[in-house]
Amino acid sequence: MILEVDNITVKYGKALAVNKVSIKVSQGEVVTIIGANGAGKSTILRALSGLTPLVSGSIQLNGHRIDGKEIYEIVELGIVHIPEGRKLFPFLPVMRNLTLGASLRTNKQDIKRDLEEVFEYFPRLWERRNQNAGTLSGGEQQMLAIGRGLMANPKLLMMDEPSLGLAPILVSELVPVIKNINKKGVSVLLIEQNMPLALGVADRGYALQVGKVVFEGDVKAFKESDIVKQAYLGK
Repeated sequence: MILEVDNITVKYGKALAVNKVSIKVSQGEVVTIIGANGAGKSTILRALSGLTPLVSGSIQLNGHRIDGKEIYEIVELGIVHIPEGRKLFPFLPVMRNLTLGASLRTNKQDIKRDLEEVFEYFPRLWERRNQNAGTLSGGEQQMLAIGRGLMANPKLLMMDEPSLGLAPILVSELVPVIKNINKKGVSVLLIEQNMPLALGVADRGYALQVGKVVFEGDVKAFKESDIVKQAYLGK
């Protein structure tokens, strides 16, 4: 088990955002969290990244507690967060955005290898390597956000709504990318409202409503669940 989230509660002021949520991710697994806007999905990722403190509960990575650690320490331990909205450096070139992803690493040979791998995933980033990130299309910016995350050499890659704002053809291109990243041994925690994408890449999933887990199971169970069908599949 690479990640164990045990009964975490998170508040924004007096508002309860996440209520006693438990999630597990095994080594080499793709796990998705689905839910409507405001369900608490992004808050969970912010808590895992150290951006938002817990009220209670615990978070363990490879058997060691990480809640309460500094953000850079969590990144060094292997959790990398690709946030909703990409959060690129718009006035810096593509290449600089990518190398900033590796800013906590020191092995130049490994960094070079991973950079070459990112360009294999996303040849368009190589073509636009000297172009400022803010001038890229929405799809290219999402490629860059994923590439920058990979440059941090994650053990667990957390992706928050990677399909948001993308044309359907670009969404379909994300499926093989996520699968290939996973095949390289990277565990993935995916937040996604696009159900075909989420269930197309995930091994297991959690459904969230108003800060609580209301269903969990493998992809087959998700597709057969009345809760999921009614709330997320419109059936």
